Amino acid sequence: MSATQILAAVGGGRKAGLATSRRMPRAAREVNAVVTVAARDFTLTLKNPAMLAMSLVMPLIMMGMIGGNLMQNMAGGLGFDFGQFMLVGMLVNMLFMMTTMGMTSLVDDSDGDYSVELLVSPVSRYAIVIGKIVGSSFMAFVGSLGVLIVGLVMGVALAPWQLLALLALAPLMCLSGGALATILMGVIKNNRAANLAVMLVVMPQMFLSGVIIPITHSTGVLWLLSRIMPMTYCVDLGRAVVYAGSAEYDATVLFNPAVNLACIAAITAVCLVTGTVLYARSEKNR
Repeated sequence: MSATQILAAVGGGRKAGLATSRRMPRAAREVNAVVTVAARDFTLTLKNPAMLAMSLVMPLIMMGMIGGNLMQNMAGGLGFDFGQFMLVGMLVNMLFMMTTMGMTSLVDDSDGDYSVELLVSPVSRYAIVIGKIVGSSFMAFVGSLGVLIVGLVMGVALAPWQLLALLALAPLMCLSGGALATILMGVIKNNRAANLAVMLVVMPQMFLSGVIIPITHSTGVLWLLSRIMPMTYCVDLGRAVVYAGSAEYDATVLFNPAVNLACIAAITAVCLVTGTVLYARSEKNR
Protein backbone atom coordinates (compact mmCIF):
# COMPACT_ATOMS: atom_id res chain seq x y z
CA MET A 1 0.00 0.00 0.00
CA SER A 2 1.48 3.35 -1.07
CA ALA A 3 1.63 6.50 1.03
CA THR A 4 -0.99 8.09 -1.21
CA GLN A 5 -3.38 5.21 -0.58
CA ILE A 6 -2.70 5.42 3.14
CA LEU A 7 -3.43 9.14 3.13
CA ALA A 8 -6.74 8.60 1.41
CA ALA A 9 -7.61 5.78 3.78
CA VAL A 10 -6.97 7.79 6.93
CA GLY A 11 -8.77 10.75 5.51
CA GLY A 12 -6.22 13.29 4.36
CA GLY A 13 -3.68 14.38 1.78
CA ARG A 14 -5.98 14.43 -1.22
CA LYS A 15 -9.31 16.06 -2.04
CA ALA A 16 -11.27 12.84 -1.57
CA GLY A 17 -9.45 12.17 1.68
CA LEU A 18 -10.10 15.66 2.99
CA ALA A 19 -13.78 15.36 2.16
CA THR A 20 -13.88 12.05 4.00
CA SER A 21 -12.08 13.53 7.02
CA ARG A 22 -14.72 16.28 7.36
CA ARG A 23 -17.49 13.68 7.58
CA MET A 24 -15.65 11.25 9.86
CA PRO A 25 -15.67 11.85 13.65
CA ARG A 26 -12.21 12.42 15.12
CA ALA A 27 -12.25 9.24 17.24
CA ALA A 28 -13.23 7.13 14.24
CA ARG A 29 -10.53 8.80 12.14
CA GLU A 30 -7.88 7.96 14.75
CA VAL A 31 -8.96 4.33 14.94
CA ASN A 32 -9.06 4.17 11.15
CA ALA A 33 -5.50 5.48 11.01
CA VAL A 34 -4.26 2.87 13.49
CA VAL A 35 -5.95 0.04 11.58
CA THR A 36 -4.75 1.26 8.19
CA VAL A 37 -1.11 1.74 9.21
CA ALA A 38 -1.11 -1.63 11.00
CA ALA A 39 -2.69 -3.38 7.99
CA ARG A 40 0.11 -2.08 5.77
CA ASP A 41 2.74 -3.56 8.09
CA PHE A 42 0.83 -6.86 8.28
CA THR A 43 0.86 -7.03 4.49
CA LEU A 44 4.57 -6.22 4.24
CA THR A 45 5.40 -8.91 6.80
CA LEU A 46 3.36 -11.55 4.97
CA LYS A 47 5.20 -10.66 1.76
CA ASN A 48 8.56 -11.21 3.46
CA PRO A 49 9.05 -14.95 4.10
CA ALA A 50 12.54 -14.33 5.49
CA MET A 51 11.14 -12.28 8.37
CA LEU A 52 8.54 -14.89 9.17
CA ALA A 53 11.18 -17.63 9.08
CA MET A 54 13.41 -15.63 11.43
CA SER A 55 10.50 -15.27 13.85
CA LEU A 56 10.21 -19.06 14.02
CA VAL A 57 13.96 -19.79 14.08
CA MET A 58 14.80 -17.39 16.92
CA PRO A 59 12.79 -19.39 19.53
CA LEU A 60 14.64 -22.52 18.43
CA ILE A 61 17.98 -20.84 19.09
CA MET A 62 17.08 -19.00 22.28
CA MET A 63 14.83 -21.51 23.99
CA GLY A 64 15.84 -24.74 22.35
CA MET A 65 19.61 -24.28 22.59
CA ILE A 66 20.25 -21.78 25.40
CA GLY A 67 17.27 -22.78 27.50
CA GLY A 68 17.67 -26.48 26.81
CA ASN A 69 21.29 -26.35 27.94
CA LEU A 70 20.30 -24.60 31.16
CA MET A 71 17.53 -27.14 31.81
CA GLN A 72 20.00 -30.00 31.52
CA ASN A 73 22.82 -28.47 33.55
CA MET A 74 21.58 -25.79 35.97
CA ALA A 75 17.91 -26.42 36.78
CA GLY A 76 18.41 -28.59 39.86
CA GLY A 77 17.51 -27.34 43.34
CA LEU A 78 15.55 -24.28 42.19
CA GLY A 79 12.33 -25.24 43.95
CA PHE A 80 10.18 -24.84 40.83
CA ASP A 81 9.81 -26.26 37.33
CA PHE A 82 12.49 -24.46 35.34
CA GLY A 83 10.97 -25.49 32.01
CA GLN A 84 7.69 -23.69 32.68
CA PHE A 85 9.57 -20.75 34.22
CA MET A 86 11.61 -20.41 31.04
CA LEU A 87 8.63 -20.91 28.73
CA VAL A 88 6.70 -17.98 30.25
CA GLY A 89 9.79 -15.78 30.13
CA MET A 90 10.48 -16.61 26.50
CA LEU A 91 6.87 -15.96 25.47
CA VAL A 92 6.96 -12.49 27.00
CA ASN A 93 10.46 -11.86 25.66
CA MET A 94 9.38 -12.76 22.14
CA LEU A 95 6.39 -10.39 22.29
CA PHE A 96 8.55 -7.56 23.62
CA MET A 97 11.65 -8.17 21.51
CA MET A 98 10.07 -8.87 18.13
CA THR A 99 7.80 -5.83 18.38
CA THR A 100 10.83 -3.71 19.24
CA MET A 101 12.75 -5.08 16.28
CA GLY A 102 9.79 -4.54 13.98
CA MET A 103 9.78 -0.83 14.76
CA THR A 104 13.01 -0.41 12.79
CA SER A 105 10.71 -0.25 9.74
CA LEU A 106 10.21 3.40 10.70
CA VAL A 107 13.69 4.05 9.32
CA ASP A 108 12.76 2.43 6.00
CA ASP A 109 9.57 4.50 5.92
CA SER A 110 11.63 7.63 6.47
CA ASP A 111 14.05 6.76 3.67
CA GLY A 112 11.17 6.27 1.26
CA ASP A 113 9.42 9.53 2.31
CA TYR A 114 6.42 7.48 3.43
CA SER A 115 6.63 8.95 6.94
CA VAL A 116 6.71 12.54 5.71
CA GLU A 117 3.62 12.07 3.55
CA LEU A 118 1.77 10.22 6.30
CA LEU A 119 2.50 12.90 8.89
CA VAL A 120 0.60 15.51 6.86
CA SER A 121 -2.64 13.56 7.29
CA PRO A 122 -5.21 14.99 9.76
CA VAL A 123 -4.64 12.36 12.45
CA SER A 124 -2.59 12.48 15.63
CA ARG A 125 1.02 11.37 15.62
CA TYR A 126 0.12 8.87 18.35
CA ALA A 127 -2.33 7.09 16.05
CA ILE A 128 0.42 6.67 13.47
CA VAL A 129 2.96 5.38 16.01
CA ILE A 130 0.46 3.03 17.68
CA GLY A 131 -0.50 1.72 14.24
CA LYS A 132 3.17 0.93 13.60
CA ILE A 133 3.41 -0.85 16.96
CA VAL A 134 0.30 -2.93 16.21
CA GLY A 135 1.70 -3.79 12.80
CA SER A 136 5.08 -4.75 14.24
CA SER A 137 3.42 -7.02 16.80
CA PHE A 138 2.33 -9.46 14.08
CA MET A 139 5.84 -10.86 13.84
CA ALA A 140 5.94 -11.03 17.65
CA PHE A 141 2.90 -13.32 17.73
CA VAL A 142 4.48 -15.54 15.07
CA GLY A 143 7.59 -15.77 17.26
CA SER A 144 5.45 -16.66 20.28
CA LEU A 145 3.90 -19.49 18.30
CA GLY A 146 7.42 -20.71 17.62
CA VAL A 147 8.16 -20.65 21.37
CA LEU A 148 5.09 -22.80 22.07
CA ILE A 149 6.11 -25.30 19.38
CA VAL A 150 9.67 -25.56 20.72
CA GLY A 151 8.25 -25.91 24.24
CA LEU A 152 6.06 -28.84 23.19
CA VAL A 153 9.06 -30.54 21.60
CA MET A 154 10.97 -30.07 24.87
CA GLY A 155 8.03 -31.41 26.87
CA VAL A 156 7.09 -28.04 28.37
CA ALA A 157 3.55 -26.65 28.05
CA LEU A 158 1.03 -24.37 29.74
CA ALA A 159 -2.60 -25.02 30.63
CA PRO A 160 -5.20 -23.43 28.31
CA TRP A 161 -6.27 -20.91 30.96
CA GLN A 162 -2.62 -19.88 31.45
CA LEU A 163 -2.20 -19.30 27.72
CA LEU A 164 -5.40 -17.26 27.61
CA ALA A 165 -4.20 -15.12 30.53
CA LEU A 166 -0.90 -14.42 28.75
CA LEU A 167 -2.75 -13.70 25.51
CA ALA A 168 -4.84 -11.08 27.32
CA LEU A 169 -1.61 -9.38 28.47
CA ALA A 170 0.12 -9.68 25.07
CA PRO A 171 -1.03 -6.27 23.69
CA LEU A 172 0.43 -4.53 26.75
CA MET A 173 3.76 -6.35 26.31
CA CYS A 174 3.92 -5.40 22.62
CA LEU A 175 2.97 -1.79 23.32
CA SER A 176 5.69 -1.54 25.94
CA GLY A 177 8.37 -2.86 23.58
CA GLY A 178 7.19 -0.75 20.66
CA ALA A 179 7.07 2.43 22.76
CA LEU A 180 10.65 1.89 23.90
CA ALA A 181 11.79 1.37 20.31
CA THR A 182 10.06 4.57 19.18
CA ILE A 183 12.54 6.62 21.21
CA LEU A 184 15.43 5.01 19.34
CA MET A 185 13.77 5.47 15.96
CA GLY A 186 13.20 9.13 16.81
CA VAL A 187 16.94 9.81 16.97
CA ILE A 188 18.39 7.19 14.60
CA LYS A 189 17.81 7.42 10.85
CA ASN A 190 20.26 4.80 9.62
CA ASN A 191 18.92 1.28 9.18
CA ARG A 192 22.09 -0.50 10.25
CA ALA A 193 22.48 1.72 13.31
CA ALA A 194 18.81 1.24 14.19
CA ASN A 195 19.09 -2.56 14.13
CA LEU A 196 22.24 -2.45 16.23
CA ALA A 197 20.68 -0.06 18.75
CA VAL A 198 17.62 -2.28 19.15
CA MET A 199 19.79 -5.34 19.80
CA LEU A 200 21.88 -3.41 22.34
CA VAL A 201 18.69 -2.44 24.17
CA VAL A 202 16.89 -5.78 23.96
CA MET A 203 19.59 -8.40 24.47
CA PRO A 204 20.74 -7.20 27.94
CA GLN A 205 17.11 -7.22 29.06
CA MET A 206 16.78 -10.83 28.00
CA PHE A 207 19.50 -11.85 30.46
CA LEU A 208 18.95 -9.30 33.22
CA SER A 209 15.14 -9.24 33.46
CA GLY A 210 14.68 -12.88 34.44
CA VAL A 211 13.56 -14.23 31.06
CA ILE A 212 15.69 -17.36 31.41
CA ILE A 213 17.93 -16.80 34.42
CA PRO A 214 16.23 -16.14 37.81
CA ILE A 215 17.11 -12.71 39.27
CA THR A 216 15.62 -13.14 42.74
CA HIS A 217 19.02 -12.87 44.42
CA SER A 218 20.61 -10.24 42.17
CA THR A 219 22.46 -7.49 44.04
CA GLY A 220 24.46 -4.34 43.33
CA VAL A 221 24.61 -3.06 39.76
CA LEU A 222 22.80 -6.12 38.38
CA TRP A 223 19.93 -5.51 40.80
CA LEU A 224 19.72 -1.85 39.76
CA LEU A 225 19.78 -2.65 36.04
CA SER A 226 17.08 -5.30 36.39
CA ARG A 227 14.78 -2.82 38.16
CA ILE A 228 15.04 -0.12 35.49
CA MET A 229 14.41 -2.48 32.57
CA PRO A 230 10.77 -2.52 31.37
CA MET A 231 10.95 -6.18 30.36
CA THR A 232 11.51 -7.12 34.02
CA TYR A 233 7.99 -6.01 34.91
CA CYS A 234 6.47 -7.56 31.76
CA VAL A 235 8.05 -10.94 32.50
CA ASP A 236 7.13 -10.79 36.17
CA LEU A 237 3.51 -9.90 35.39
CA GLY A 238 3.32 -12.82 32.96
CA ARG A 239 4.58 -15.21 35.63
CA ALA A 240 2.21 -13.71 38.21
CA VAL A 241 -0.84 -14.70 36.15
CA VAL A 242 0.57 -18.13 35.26
CA TYR A 243 1.63 -19.09 38.79
CA ALA A 244 -1.36 -17.47 40.57
CA GLY A 245 -2.59 -19.74 43.35
CA SER A 246 0.28 -22.21 43.03
CA ALA A 247 2.89 -23.21 45.61
CA GLU A 248 5.62 -21.91 43.25
CA TYR A 249 4.27 -18.35 43.20
CA ASP A 250 6.58 -16.91 45.86
CA ALA A 251 9.65 -18.53 44.31
CA THR A 252 8.97 -17.26 40.78
CA VAL A 253 7.26 -13.86 41.14
CA LEU A 254 9.11 -10.75 42.32
CA PHE A 255 6.44 -8.07 42.69
CA ASN A 256 2.74 -7.65 43.29
CA PRO A 257 0.88 -7.68 39.94
CA ALA A 258 -0.45 -4.19 40.68
CA VAL A 259 3.14 -2.93 41.00
CA ASN A 260 4.05 -4.56 37.70
CA LEU A 261 1.05 -3.02 35.94
CA ALA A 262 1.80 0.42 37.35
CA CYS A 263 5.46 0.24 36.30
CA ILE A 264 4.64 -1.02 32.80
CA ALA A 265 1.98 1.68 32.33
CA ALA A 266 4.28 4.45 33.56
CA ILE A 267 7.30 3.37 31.49
CA THR A 268 5.18 2.80 28.39
CA ALA A 269 3.46 6.19 28.67
CA VAL A 270 6.77 8.03 29.10
CA CYS A 271 8.41 6.15 26.21
CA LEU A 272 5.39 6.57 23.91
CA VAL A 273 5.10 10.31 24.47
CA THR A 274 8.85 10.94 24.27
CA GLY A 275 9.33 8.67 21.27
CA THR A 276 6.40 10.14 19.33
CA VAL A 277 7.64 13.69 19.90
CA LEU A 278 11.18 12.76 18.80
CA TYR A 279 9.91 10.85 15.77
CA ALA A 280 7.60 13.65 14.57
CA ARG A 281 10.32 16.27 15.15
CA SER A 282 12.95 14.28 13.27
CA GLU A 283 10.68 13.92 10.25
CA LYS A 284 9.74 17.60 10.37
CA ASN A 285 13.41 18.65 10.40
CA ARG A 286 14.42 16.52 7.43
